[in-house]
Amino acid sequence: QSIGCDDYLGSDKVIDKCGICGGDNTACKVVSGVFKHTLTNLGYHKIVEIPEGATKINITEMSKSNNYLALRSRSGRSIINGNWAIDRPGRYEGGGTMFTYRRPNEISSTAGESFLADGPTNEVLDVYMIHQQPNPGIHYEYIIPGDNVISPQLLAHRRPGEPFNGQLGMPESTSHEDEDLHRETDILTGQSAGTFPVIQPGRFPSHQPENQVPAMQPTRQNREYNWKQVGKTECTTTCGKGSQYPIFHCVNRITHEEVPEGYCDSSTKPIPEEEACNLFPCPAFWDIGEWSECSKTCGLGMQHRQILCRQIYANRTLTVQQYRCQHLEKPDTTSTCQLKICSEWQIRTEWTSCSVPCGVGQRTRDVKCVSNLGDVVDDEECNMKLRPNDIENCDMGPCAKSWFLTEWSDRCSAECGDGIRTRSVVCMTNHVSSLPLEGCGNNRPKETTPCSNGPCAGKVDWFAGGWTQCSTECGSGTQQREVICVRKTEDNFDVLNSYECSYLEKPPSQQSCYLKPCGSKWFHTEWSTCSKSCEGGFRVREVRCLSDDMTASTQCDPQLKPEEKELCNTHDCVPEIDENCKDKYYNCNVVVQARLCVYTYYKTACCASCTRVANRQPGLLGHR
Repeated sequence: QSIGCDDYLGSDKVIDKCGICGGDNTACKVVSGVFKHTLTNLGYHKIVEIPEGATKINITEMSKSNNYLALRSRSGRSIINGNWAIDRPGRYEGGGTMFTYRRPNEISSTAGESFLADGPTNEVLDVYMIHQQPNPGIHYEYIIPGDNVISPQLLAHRRPGEPFNGQLGMPESTSHEDEDLHRETDILTGQSAGTFPVIQPGRFPSHQPENQVPAMQPTRQNREYNWKQVGKTECTTTCGKGSQYPIFHCVNRITHEEVPEGYCDSSTKPIPEEEACNLFPCPAFWDIGEWSECSKTCGLGMQHRQILCRQIYANRTLTVQQYRCQHLEKPDTTSTCQLKICSEWQIRTEWTSCSVPCGVGQRTRDVKCVSNLGDVVDDEECNMKLRPNDIENCDMGPCAKSWFLTEWSDRCSAECGDGIRTRSVVCMTNHVSSLPLEGCGNNRPKETTPCSNGPCAGKVDWFAGGWTQCSTECGSGTQQREVICVRKTEDNFDVLNSYECSYLEKPPSQQSCYLKPCGSKWFHTEWSTCSKSCEGGFRVREVRCLSDDMTASTQCDPQLKPEEKELCNTHDCVPEIDENCKDKYYNCNVVVQARLCVYTYYKTACCASCTRVANRQPGLLGHR
């Protein structure tokens, strides 16, 4: 059968998260959260405060970063990563508990740093983050006792029947033999006569389960033996303050000969108390940190690590001045590294044939980036500056030139009567590159040939005149021509209404034209309204220099720039009296002040007042 946390055989009791044997997790409170604040300044930033009495402490960075966690007591004593010195992962004592500082491998892991401690803490502790890059988030969690709850540390180690102060008094004796036994025990344990010995927790339960046989009371012969210190345990450390405990054996009171422990009363055996030993400091040593990531993903790179001179004392590892490690050779802080051999460029094929049979063309070849395993990888994994050319020009010599012709057009230019058919003629090399026309000589083939679709007598058709000149001397313009509906007679043409030819497709009467580029020219808007109706005002317009593609240019001649401002309405103001324009109301000045003259009703009702205002402020009067 299993033993429960109450030390009873067959018990199923376990310690809950509050540290109470057989508890229901209600005697404490879990405090947790995530610190996600965006920080801007480099340095130490407080994350969370761990109160006194906290247990099951867990401070974890949510993902790997270049930030560090730091721990400091409220009194200002640095525990981990203080004073801009980064400690290596390990165990550090602080706040009455032992913290485990973890920093996962920098290359292979994506997990962040963490502090873990069982607690309880005996003072308030502050957790900081040394901010160097964006905060990935810090998760914190700890357990504190609930209101009016007995310390879980006492309850977790308490056996049934023990008081919470960890002490029990022996029951009052009822015989002289018991009194003698107690008096002897007092002498052996170093307590004053007449008092009851203190029984430490876990040594003697105050009651026994009903299914267990009561322990035998000590017999008179037990008084012939007592407990004697015969030595001490080995010191836990060879230097830097360790601990050891006294060893007690059962001996004959007269001969001091060691006998089995059963001869002595186990309830009177002294509790070994911890004693300090080997208090002298340990020799300083070089604390070697983990290597950083290699500076290059392939090929020869560099990596760095932190080397600190450290010294251990009282289970704490302290950073000391480097001269204390001068008796030791200092390890290297930098080293070369190579994660893999870099990929390299390989020419997979020879140059292809030139793309043209004559003249200047191009030829290509296959160039690939290949890893050290022989696999083709992305070009970015190779040094692009060293990439061999995979395309180059090639000159196949001068090309022969000749006339190239198209077939004659299928349709005659005239629906009836005499017309022509056309074809295109161009002087070219015997491949795709063209050359100047002079290269083929003067025997240019004809581009037109006569054709006829029969007489035109009585036939109705559209007749188009010649195009007019382009509307502009440069740039884009338009051309016009007259298109009329006619009927061919024996010797003449009769002009008909356009609907007579409506069943035929009408030729265009306008087309765009482009004689030559204009270059940059000045463009301007229309003049604005004159600022005054009389006695001299001014008007303005915007002037811009634009290129052929209508983008801003600086190539226009400044001397030809049109004026942007000019005088206008320079004549004297002569009041005009209009008998039909009068104020119909006595308070039209209110209409003017309220700017209601823009409305037709008020403009008519207060005609004289609104007109005077309009003459003083041109453009103010309008319609709505």
